[in-house]
Amino acid sequence: MVLGTSSGAGKSWLTTALCRYYARQGLKVAPFKAQNMSNNARVVDGPSQGSEIGSAQYFQALAARAVPDVRMNPVLLKPENDTRSQVILLGQVSTELSRTDWRTRSELLWPTVVQALDALREENDVVVIEGAGSPAEINLRSCDIVNMRVALHAQAACLMVTDIDRGGAFAHLYGTWALLAPKERALIRGFVLNKFRGDAALLAPGPAMLQTLTGVPTVATLPMWWQHGLPEEDGMFDRAVSAPSSDHDAANVLRIAVVAYPRISNLDEFQPLKNIPGVRLTWARSPVDILDADWVILPGSKHTSSDLAWLRAQGLDHAVAQHAAQGRALLGICGGLQMLGEALIDLHGIDGNGPGLGLLPVVTLFDEVKTVQRRQASFTQLHGPWAGLSGVSMHGYEIHHGKTALHSAMAAAGDLALPVMADDLAWQNAAGNVLGLYLHGMFEDSAVMQALFGHTAPTLDSVFDGLADYVEKHFDAGVLDALLDLP
Repeated sequence: MVLGTSSGAGKSWLTTALCRYYARQGLKVAPFKAQNMSNNARVVDGPSQGSEIGSAQYFQALAARAVPDVRMNPVLLKPENDTRSQVILLGQVSTELSRTDWRTRSELLWPTVVQALDALREENDVVVIEGAGSPAEINLRSCDIVNMRVALHAQAACLMVTDIDRGGAFAHLYGTWALLAPKERALIRGFVLNKFRGDAALLAPGPAMLQTLTGVPTVATLPMWWQHGLPEEDGMFDRAVSAPSSDHDAANVLRIAVVAYPRISNLDEFQPLKNIPGVRLTWARSPVDILDADWVILPGSKHTSSDLAWLRAQGLDHAVAQHAAQGRALLGICGGLQMLGEALIDLHGIDGNGPGLGLLPVVTLFDEVKTVQRRQASFTQLHGPWAGLSGVSMHGYEIHHGKTALHSAMAAAGDLALPVMADDLAWQNAAGNVLGLYLHGMFEDSAVMQALFGHTAPTLDSVFDGLADYVEKHFDAGVLDALLDLP
């Protein structure tokens, strides 16, 4: 099991790396995270057609060379605002649990967590478990279903990782260890210092002193690695790519700004754009952030009307409209497509009513039934900056309540949006520069990337192998095998 001293310490990254490392030993491997809180989700096969798990566990399954399974993330919490989350249980929305007090909810969920974990342990040689946040949140101990309660149930050999780049790493490790119960401390087999910059010799005598205090060795110091290629799990990676080396290079850079509203969802699908030479990806939170953008992307949203209200409060609605009026490329994905239209109509209290940005003459009606499915679909004839996608077939996935259609009155007056994919999955404006689609994952599709950029980003499989190589190089010899009591 991989535990962390905080969110962002490197748990998801390390769990993914270990899944591929052990799979390369010829072992049958599965990932597991009892409860994930994230608006980044992927569609998998489950007991009902179209199920969701957290994106991190989806990628971990692929790294393990396993088929993604709802049992790998039995509970997914998708925040809708600061005090409410949608509960996904074994891949399906549970309205009843979403309305239940979270402390009561934990006990109701624990039997499902145990059943899923035990089934994976029975079916696999290795289960690599990821914790959440910190295992030493003493105010949450009584309702823990994701950290030490899981570790104790499985009697898992635990690694504890910390982000040394934040500072205070030894205090974080010692304080976290000290707040655990003795039977929990007994499971900690090693400390991991992540995101280290500088000469590792300067760490001495810290690791030795920490081992004297705790009895736990520091088994790895992982150097900072910016471009590992794995999508970020908990938030946006705001650090910009390096500046172009010359004015000529600067003139050829494609600047893409993704609007980062508070309830952004599936932001991990933009990771491939960070790996394409000549592309500069930034996150836009104010109008100035999109002034020089060649493309602006409105991504998915867990609560479209709220994020649209936020966008207006920042003045980004005018900036986006000005960008489109100048004929520059504008892309809306899922919730972003809904925002581009004339109106949001919500009769069931799902995503809220409100006026759209009016950049596509379409209207979205929210349905109680959620569409969750993987999908392959082809673009028809497009024009303008998106013309290269004409005829391209892409693999993607749908996760949405909305259904979008032409605004009948505007269509009658001659203001048309052009359907450019079957089943109302994608629309383009008459000028050609505004495109909206429901399918997530276009930048993870090699045919789309080839059509838009002339080449593709590194494959996920090569990313997973790179992660496994990295941990194999930087962990002390024999440690990873010893965690499984292997010879």
